[in-house]
Amino acid sequence: MYKFDVHIHSVASGHAYSTITENARYASKKGLKFIAITDHAPNMPGGACELHFLNLHVLPKYIEGIRVLKGVELNIMDGNGTIDLPERILKKMDVVIASLHKVCIPPGESTQALIHAAENPYVQILGHPGDPRYPIDIKKVVTAAKETNTLIEINNSSLDPDNSRQGGEKVIVEIIKECKRQNHSIILGSDAHYHTYIGDFSRITPLLKEADMPDELIINTDPQKFLNMINKNLCGEN
Repeated sequence: MYKFDVHIHSVASGHAYSTITENARYASKKGLKFIAITDHAPNMPGGACELHFLNLHVLPKYIEGIRVLKGVELNIMDGNGTIDLPERILKKMDVVIASLHKVCIPPGESTQALIHAAENPYVQILGHPGDPRYPIDIKKVVTAAKETNTLIEINNSSLDPDNSRQGGEKVIVEIIKECKRQNHSIILGSDAHYHTYIGDFSRITPLLKEADMPDELIINTDPQKFLNMINKNLCGEN
């Protein structure tokens, strides 16, 4: 039912264990068109420093025939949606995700934190908002995402029984259903920290079927839809 061509994952930090070339080679074998390098921003322990993101321009545009997009997974630091990289770096990124992580922000004003992050003009994706440790008003978050043209990520790794975000299946289904009701697009993330997980959406697919999510609202099914949705010139192509 679902054919995926775009994949987003992290690499190079203390959280990931494959090289960019290994990731691209595996993505090519799986028939993908794009991968996005979205390492953790500095406030995450083990994340990459600012110089890592400033230096991403040295990466080739294509590796193993795969278009490599340079990006970051920002940490939302408070209820105001404060993030942990400056504008001078964010404007160089192809893909910018903003997420709630327990080591950076305690549970609390989660709804407002996501809404304010979505209002940041550089944030294109809200990462794994189905984390049950961060209860949210799903309708309000999806409404804000739609109003700001911000994608909602549905994260395959969140459904892993060993993941600290486990137990959020019902919440994630409700997020998918709300996106469907509001006709707002989602993006699937395998959150691969090792290359053999690239393009693995096996845990998400049953939830998409349960919600009867149409293909046209899943950005990963069409590379051009993804490029149009992020609404941003790619690095080196200005």
